[in-house]
Amino acid sequence: MVKAVVLGAAGGIGQPLALLLKANPLVTELGLYDIVNTPGVAADLSHISTPAKVVGHLPPDDGLAKVLTGADVVVIPAGVPRKPGMTRDDLFKINAGIIRDLATGVAKYAPNAFVLVISNPVNSTVPIVTEVFKQHGVFNPKRIFGVTTLDVVRASTFVAEIVGDLSKAPSIKVPVVGGHSGVTIVPLLSQSSTPLPSSVDQGALEKLTYRIQYGGDEVVKAKDGAGSATLSMAYAGADFANSVIKALKGESGIVVPTFVHLTADAAGGEALKKELGKELDFFSAPVELGPDGVKSIKSLGKLTDYEKKLVEAAIPELETNIEKGITFIAGSKL
Repeated sequence: MVKAVVLGAAGGIGQPLALLLKANPLVTELGLYDIVNTPGVAADLSHISTPAKVVGHLPPDDGLAKVLTGADVVVIPAGVPRKPGMTRDDLFKINAGIIRDLATGVAKYAPNAFVLVISNPVNSTVPIVTEVFKQHGVFNPKRIFGVTTLDVVRASTFVAEIVGDLSKAPSIKVPVVGGHSGVTIVPLLSQSSTPLPSSVDQGALEKLTYRIQYGGDEVVKAKDGAGSATLSMAYAGADFANSVIKALKGESGIVVPTFVHLTADAAGGEALKKELGKELDFFSAPVELGPDGVKSIKSLGKLTDYEKKLVEAAIPELETNIEKGITFIAGSKL
């Protein structure tokens, strides 16, 4: 039995994410929560002929407590999307309060659940969730994840385009490390399971790296103010949730990049800090998942000189983002 919960289930990411989780045969119960429309979304999904029983709750009548009770996996896409002209700082101010309040609910009603944070900016919202859990005395670093899978999905797709065979996209694996915004996104293209063609010179490599880092802007611009990367994010979120659920049920050997607190694996985290040459609390690295969450944090492997420079450029921004989340909670009343 696996109960998955989506907080922010009526939104642009939440609805397609809930649909994909309803279609997952490993999910036996699906709980949906949002400030509007959730009962309707739940009723709609409940007609789909898959095993998961669907329930939807709104804030009144202890809706958050009801939806979270018994949850095994909690996916949080709640918040407002980034709009044209909106900086990530603008986005942070709005979404930080939303995430703080939802994290408080999870800490109270589902403290042992795996928490998958999608809400942007992930580099700051994951530290917010962590600090809330610490204040409630239920922090387990092995069970809190920042979902960076969209960067991995984009990297796989864009490499397949360059190779000239999109049928390879599902099988192409490119580790993407660092964080989940702009310069903090570091695709390790030298480690792509399908090597880039020899025709890809340094200039083309830099263009591809930039496209992976700023793919979200590409979607925002194409939607002309009508939204951001909702469908691809929902796919990526459901894909990562599936990895967590499979590990929870005992499947071994699942390694995926995700933004985690480096104490989740003390030895692996310390080794990674030495690789980075920096004392960071959080970093997105390849992580092996197990029944209890993070089983081990892996090395970044052999980096090219170009990739080393990308990692170096990511670290100061990551430090700022992480501190912003921690500082927000320090100034909040829980």
